[in-house]
Amino acid sequence: MSGALDELIALMARLPGLGPRSARRAALALVQKRKVLLEPLAGAMAEVAASVRECLICGNVGTGEKCDICLDPKRDGRTICIVEDVADLWAMERAQVFKGRYHVLGGTLSALDGIGPEDLNLPRLAARVEQDGVEELILALGATVDGQTTAHYIADMLEGRGVRVTSLAQGVPVGGELDYLDDGTITAALNARRSV
Repeated sequence: MSGALDELIALMARLPGLGPRSARRAALALVQKRKVLLEPLAGAMAEVAASVRECLICGNVGTGEKCDICLDPKRDGRTICIVEDVADLWAMERAQVFKGRYHVLGGTLSALDGIGPEDLNLPRLAARVEQDGVEELILALGATVDGQTTAHYIADMLEGRGVRVTSLAQGVPVGGELDYLDDGTITAALNARRSV
């Protein structure tokens, strides 16, 4: 194999869900369908690399300084749904039941991985609560030890600030992550949220 093809396979193998064997198959399919797959994919990736950035308000991704959700005047800015990452935000949006705004933490607290409060998007969250008249924060974090630790940290951090802190309830299995849940499960969990 050529050096360029080896590099493509190595980079693709680093993507979630692709190992070395799957990356080789995908790379071969791209090369064999160069005009239909490879060239359009390369163009789309270059466009995304040049134009997509993190929203300055919530941490979602978009093509401007603010994402479409933060710019949407129909969204209820008094309710913010806190998620671990953008994939979780997209999972919530797929369910089409939440009409508020979001806040992407960029991870969860994890003593084992050395991730502390200073590594998460918590200062921006605190500023939004203070400045934007937020009435409710929905903690839509995974039902994992790290997710629950983060939820409790946020609830403690915002105690006494006059904001109602709730979390997703039934429907989210222990050890489950939002990105892998179906729309019905997310809807049930959002509708049955409870105070923390």
